[in-house]
Amino acid sequence: MKKGILAIAGLAAIAIIAKKAQKRKAFVRGIFDEYDVKERTPFGFADRIRTMNDEEYNSLKEKVRTQFGRGCCKPRTAE
Repeated sequence: MKKGILAIAGLAAIAIIAKKAQKRKAFVRGIFDEYDVKERTPFGFADRIRTMNDEEYNSLKEKVRTQFGRGCCKPRTAE
């Protein structure tokens, strides 16, 4: 009985992880399409970032930060 429950919980966890990975991959594809990145590698993405103006770059940075930011690394203020 315990093995069956653990197996079901394991499959549910794998499904949740796969769904989250699929959403992130779709987000990255959307970014590549929106900013017209031809070469779909980190190097192609970096080349496109180098050609952006400040406004485009800040827009991209905010989109990525909202999607991938975890909130765990917030700067602390001195007390």
